[in-house]
This record gives sequence, C-alpha cells and structure tokens, in this order.
Amino acid sequence: MPGQTSHQLRVDRETVTKTFRFWSRGEPDREWDGLTLLAEHAPGLAPVPLHREVRDGAPAVVMTRLPGVELGEAPLTVDETRALGAALRRLFDVPAPVLTGLPDRIWGASSGLEHLRTRVGEVHDTPPEAAPAVDAARAWLADRARDERVRTNPDPVLGRADGNLANVLFDGRTCRLVDFEDCGISDPAYEVADLLEHVSGRLPRLIDTDVLLEAVGLTDAQVERCTDYRRLFAIYWLLMLLPDAPSHHRNPPGSLADQSGHVLRLLDEHGPSR
Repeated sequence: MPGQTSHQLRVDRETVTKTFRFWSRGEPDREWDGLTLLAEHAPGLAPVPLHREVRDGAPAVVMTRLPGVELGEAPLTVDETRALGAALRRLFDVPAPVLTGLPDRIWGASSGLEHLRTRVGEVHDTPPEAAPAVDAARAWLADRARDERVRTNPDPVLGRADGNLANVLFDGRTCRLVDFEDCGISDPAYEVADLLEHVSGRLPRLIDTDVLLEAVGLTDAQVERCTDYRRLFAIYWLLMLLPDAPSHHRNPPGSLADQSGHVLRLLDEHGPSR
C-alpha cells in the first residue's frame, strides 16, 4: 500500500542494501524471514538474504542483486503475464508448515476491511464524478456478514503484500519478485486481487486478467474469493484517489473518474458477496 517511502536502496554490482526508514511493524524481520524461506523453498524467485546490519541507527538487509527489468512500463505480453503467474505460483507453493510463526501480511483482509470502513466514514464533500461509487462502496462495506468470510483463510500461503508491478523483474524468460517488507501469511486469492487492482497496473490496463488467473492456477473457490477481494482493493484505491488522499496527485488526470466507474462495475457486475 502506498505511503511514505519506507526504505532506501543502495545497488552495487552484485548486492543490494535495503535500509529501512520505518520499522515499527517489523519490516526488517518480515523482509529477512520471507527471503530466507524463499531461498530454501523457492530458490531463484527472490533475492538471497546475505546479512543484516545497522546503518546510522537504522536496520538494513543486504541481499543479492537480481537480473531483469521492472514490469509496468507497458502492457504485459502474454509471455510476461504467464511468467508472472508462474512466479506467483512458486511463491504460493512454499509449504504451509514452514510458515508457522510468521505474522499475517500487512494490510490483510480483516484489517483492510476495518480500515476502509473507518476511511469511508471520514469522506465528505465527494467530487461529483466519485459520489455514486463512494456511496456504493459505503453500502458494500456496511455488510457485517462479510467479516467472518474475510477472517476465514482456507489456503494460507506466503503473501508478498505488494501489488506494484515495478517490484517484479523480468529477464526475458523468468519473473522474480522483490520487496518483502510487508510479507506474511495471506490467501492466494487476496494476493492476486492486490496485484490486479493495484493502480500501477489497473489504470493503464497492463494485465490481462484471464491470462494471469490461468497462469497462477487458482482453484474455482479461490477465483470466487479473488473476485470479492478485488472489490475491497478497488474501494481502497477509490478512496486513495480522492482529492485529499495521497494518490490523487500521483496519477494522471481522469484517474478518479476511471476508478469510480471501475468500482461501480465491480460492485454491480458480481452482485452481493457470496
């Protein structure tokens, strides 16, 4: 989720040093633990953690540098989308027993739902182009029946908690993943929803949803949950694009109207949550 830049990067020839500016939510531990698990159970998918240190009083993690260029500069090709799906599949296939002891990902489903209820209650003087979508979002969030559903995670996996395509590297054949400071236990459906609804990919229409879902290999039940979770993330970005919110000036003109229409279509197309 967007906010202040949480870290600084030093990129050397073979290593990257990530120095954290904030660590109240255990970000350095999450990064280290997530990368350590992946180095053992999905080698090559993410940087290998080398050592930890303190720089000017701030915690830092030194890791290997990965090949590839960031996705997100143009619509993903079919090959790129399939490679991204394969990378997510490797992430989700980390054995569940080794996740014992990990915290839930930052901004998980339950905490996200409560955050949005609070945030939508603080919205006043909504711009005309966003008012119908905010009203629809408020009504959707008011359904307390969904609380139990978001607390139920039948398929715990290691979640990256990062839908930004810029944190996916592609070398022409393989996608690799970086930025695990918010990682933790999640639901594969929730992680895919995060990716599909992140404004870095959704606003410019960079991802073919059907190709990605097929490549990841979600079950029918997971696809259904993903549909519902997409609504949650879409509402999040709607609120983040309002004039007084952090993402309003970071995105091109028309983004709020685009997101408003998207939210209305999601909430109307799929009907009540099942």
